[in-house]
Amino acid sequence: MLASKSLGTDFRQSEKQTLFRFLALYVLLTVIIISVFSFIYFELQKDLMLQQKKSTLQKYSKELIEDLKQLHVNFDKTQIYPRNDKFDSAIFDNEEKLIFATSDTKLRLDKILYLEDEVIHLVNIPESYYLGARYIIVKVKDDKKWLIQTKKEIMIFAGFTFLFMLVIGYILLRLFLKPMRDAITLLDEFIKDTTHELNTPVSTIVANIEMIDKSQLDEGLLKKIQRIDIGAKTVSNIYQDLTYLTLGNEIVSNNEDIDIELLVLERVEYFTSLAKAKKIKISANIIEKTTLYADRFKISKLLDNLLSNAIKYNEVGGEIIVTVEGRSFSVQDSGIGIAEKDISKIKERYKRFNKSSGGFGIGLSIVSAIAKEYNLNIDISSQERVGTKVSISW
Repeated sequence: MLASKSLGTDFRQSEKQTLFRFLALYVLLTVIIISVFSFIYFELQKDLMLQQKKSTLQKYSKELIEDLKQLHVNFDKTQIYPRNDKFDSAIFDNEEKLIFATSDTKLRLDKILYLEDEVIHLVNIPESYYLGARYIIVKVKDDKKWLIQTKKEIMIFAGFTFLFMLVIGYILLRLFLKPMRDAITLLDEFIKDTTHELNTPVSTIVANIEMIDKSQLDEGLLKKIQRIDIGAKTVSNIYQDLTYLTLGNEIVSNNEDIDIELLVLERVEYFTSLAKAKKIKISANIIEKTTLYADRFKISKLLDNLLSNAIKYNEVGGEIIVTVEGRSFSVQDSGIGIAEKDISKIKERYKRFNKSSGGFGIGLSIVSAIAKEYNLNIDISSQERVGTKVSISW
């Protein structure tokens, strides 16, 4: 079964989210860095290959120039453009217009040595314009041996670098999170110890107030007792919330068939004094009796938080109606309401949309956790300055 989470558990979940987000960003930056270095390395290897091929292409270029010279001299005897099985060639005039080429591939004259379309090109400018040729291009097919070797080296480099950087990033993040983890653990233990110490005095105050025969008290003393009662119950509710948050994982569920009508009447009576402090009328509307198989303490805690929120966020002189009907119960108030855009976020822990009133923003978070444990449906409808209705169904 699911249970409410302690601060330590919450932090562990937040720690995992932080870890994954950091690693995702870290991995992205690592990939970008590896890609940049891989590109630089690739370009260097390509330039190295071109330089290695340059001497061969210069040799071919000299051979072509010599053949063009012979053709220029003996043009009246033969008009066959020189060809060679080892390379392709092309010649351009002074205005960069093509005179002749042994292939129809795209050529360019703005670079001296370059690789394009898997073909290595060398542009040469002879001393004499044989046949009107100002530019001579010789080109050979790239055998791609350098490319295969470069890709292999880049993959090995990228793989090892990526794994190394990933391990380093994980270690660094764990080190950075350690102080926060220690602080949260200390805070978690402090809250557990504090709530444990609060149990006895709070329970004693509430129990003794309930034992007082209020009919025997004069009006002045009765008001003082009521104020003590309200304060004690407020502290008791905070204590129970903190207990559930910090010890929720350790609370064993004792499920039973709960009479929702009796539970509602009991909790409405309990909160009557708190409601009266704001002149709020609180009542139960039992339309149809129903039962729920669950842990009584947890369902009581769920209902208490709904009632507590209804009082906190209600107007002075407002009204709260708790309705039991079919397989559901609801708490409706005439309070400040919730903006429609905020309803989907209201179950988040510590989320508050009104800073002037209310508690710590953990009430509906606890309601949500208990509802999730017992597969209960939560429906929240609200309108600003009109009120809020929270329905629980199963």
